[in-house]
Amino acid sequence: MKIFVFTKKNISILNFIIVFIILIFMIYIVIQNNNVFAVELNYNVIISDEFKNRIENLTSQKEKIAYLTFDDGPNKIVTQKVLDILKKEEVKATFFVIGKHVEEYPEIIKREYEEGHYIANHGYSHNNKLLYQSEEKFIEEVKKTDEAIGKAIDKYDYCSYIFRFPNGYKSKKNKREKERAADLLTEMNYSYVDWNCLNNDSMKKYNNKQLLDNLKKSAKGKDTLVILMHDTKDVSNSSLVLEDSIKYLKEQGYSFQNFYDLMKNP
Repeated sequence: MKIFVFTKKNISILNFIIVFIILIFMIYIVIQNNNVFAVELNYNVIISDEFKNRIENLTSQKEKIAYLTFDDGPNKIVTQKVLDILKKEEVKATFFVIGKHVEEYPEIIKREYEEGHYIANHGYSHNNKLLYQSEEKFIEEVKKTDEAIGKAIDKYDYCSYIFRFPNGYKSKKNKREKERAADLLTEMNYSYVDWNCLNNDSMKKYNNKQLLDNLKKSAKGKDTLVILMHDTKDVSNSSLVLEDSIKYLKEQGYSFQNFYDLMKNP
């Protein structure tokens, strides 16, 4: 019978192996946390009716949860700044992206995806005349946007499953066309999302204090918030007040989620 004697050298090798295994496990956990559910979004996923119902009734929930959503990006400068702040504050958001801008800045979309943010669909052109030209054109705009996202993140069967109408569904603009488009989205297995809180950054030029005050006023008395901001600087620049906005909402007792969390927690 052979007797194995532990020498200092053997112990050192064993310790190295244990540390290496622990390190690999920790790296795996970090990767999983940074890409929460993202790899599951493709055209083969079965989206449950429960998820769709939660999306439809999201703002009627009584939990103090804030869903930060950013429209109209990506923007070369502003979106990067927004992502830096979200990373610093450890907040996951949802980006409603415009297809033609995705094609301009695919590297930004890839960063959004890799950092665990939900990438949703805001149409290809953000041009109502084109979007509602016909039923076929509407479907094309939605699919073309998801195709651009998929190409940017190397997931060529990507499907966002969530759409936001330019100007919002409840806006009076193109009301009849949007009603038909909503039916088309249902047939395509998509849901659409508006908002119940905003800082009015797309309405007119506001300074940082005014943007924060607008947010506070809009959030007052509400539990679950779907917050509309824009990661552009076309009118007002929300990135300049984003950090203060997040800190205020945290002080008010809100936790932050994105739409991946709705899929994980039915």
